[in-house]
Amino acid sequence: MNVRSHRRLLTALSFALALMAIAAGPVTILVSQAPATTPLTMLSREGRRVIPLTLVNNQEFVAVDDLAPLFQLTVREDALGALTVAYKDKTIVLTNQPLASVAGRLVSLPAPPSRAGNRWLVPVEFISRALGLIYDSRLDLRKPSHLLIVGDYRVPRVTVRYDLLSPGGRLTLDATPRADSTVTQENNNLLSIKFDADALDVAIPPLGAQGPQSLIQGVRVLDATTLAVDLGPRVAGFRATSLPVDTTMRLTIDVLATPADTPVGVPGVAGPAPGSDLPPSLGPPESTIRTIALDPGHGGDDAGVVTASGTKEKDLTLAIARRIKAAIEARLGMRVLLTRDDDRDLSLEDRTAVANNNKADLFVSLHANASLRPEVTGASIYYAAFESTAVAGAFAGVERVPTFSGALRDIELVAWDLAQTHHLDRSMAFAAILEERLRERVVLSARPIDRAPLAVLESANMPAVLIEMGFLTNADQEKQLAASEWQNALVQAVTEAIISFRNSIVGGVQ
Repeated sequence: MNVRSHRRLLTALSFALALMAIAAGPVTILVSQAPATTPLTMLSREGRRVIPLTLVNNQEFVAVDDLAPLFQLTVREDALGALTVAYKDKTIVLTNQPLASVAGRLVSLPAPPSRAGNRWLVPVEFISRALGLIYDSRLDLRKPSHLLIVGDYRVPRVTVRYDLLSPGGRLTLDATPRADSTVTQENNNLLSIKFDADALDVAIPPLGAQGPQSLIQGVRVLDATTLAVDLGPRVAGFRATSLPVDTTMRLTIDVLATPADTPVGVPGVAGPAPGSDLPPSLGPPESTIRTIALDPGHGGDDAGVVTASGTKEKDLTLAIARRIKAAIEARLGMRVLLTRDDDRDLSLEDRTAVANNNKADLFVSLHANASLRPEVTGASIYYAAFESTAVAGAFAGVERVPTFSGALRDIELVAWDLAQTHHLDRSMAFAAILEERLRERVVLSARPIDRAPLAVLESANMPAVLIEMGFLTNADQEKQLAASEWQNALVQAVTEAIISFRNSIVGGVQ
């Protein structure tokens, strides 16, 4: 028998089975019917709805009457007792068999339909196996979680695992399909993990023996897209890293115990090897970089560069600043300030004041460039430029001030708008490191480092640079700047530049 003849035979058999099923009529099953303990939650762009489920012989069923208004279905029962469920011009025929004829195609169900009084009940798998074949939007039934996701609603499945490691512990969260996340330390006892998703499908198992001295007290759902990690009092620090694994994005959070309280000889926890050091990423070296100020250029009525397609510099700088903030906080555990976290007007003086008043150790201003020549492209870095006479006159004198001991000490007074003159060497050093890291990942301009009399840098009382990320007047680069892949490359370059700059200070190079 050739392949074509074989297919014709299978089609004929399927059609015959469907006819036999229809002729047999429905069977009313009234055994062990009870409401299910957990209803089905439907998530869609229209919101969240709850669909009741019924247990029939320990099998979860859903009423066709409950599905009809949600999916615009027409339901009718013919004289033979067969049930026809129609969506637009496509139909599903149900009988007393664990089968459904879907637009002429025969599919299996885990159990035949049932009745509860005048209501038809179908196995919950009917939604994915039958209705999903004719419905316009994707139907993703996640039976173990009692979730039904309609359309392109992004709901990653997040699984959580906690492992004890010396001298701390490791929390691993796998999001499938991939979803980026941002880890923020809300206070000494709480980490929040916000996922780039519409909702979460979370599985949080028991985290093992927990108690007052546990590093991780628990993981809980904070809102639709955020998890909270409750930290114990012995946590000295943490490091968060993300890594794609096939279709999963894996977030690993390593927590470090306070050295004095590190458990010794605890069953299942290996002690540190003789002479071993703590991981440098968990025990960051003493550094003068503890707070970073990020300045998203423009805002409010000042849109900056605006392209013909509607891209606005002010929106781009804010979006990328938020990404950099999230990456630095997650990877380095540093405090990161945004001079603006919304679309509002902000003067140049106010931008620098945010950094100065919060005693920031590094200031980075983000901008996008423009040129009359559309072919010009590439990122560049600027540090402040002053006239030599201005630098010479920056010092306004010396003043004697009292100390806590009652003695006096001399301090040099510097004109506020020339505060950057004290930090030019370090600003130039950071610009050089930043140029190296950017060159590895993004296109740079013909002159990647330059100096300019920029007011936003002149009053910064810490190392400060301004990054022109690229030219929005270049059509290709405009698309690049808006793309997640390019933004991720920039974020990684800036983060690694900060690490190198911090290490150079600790090592005494600066």
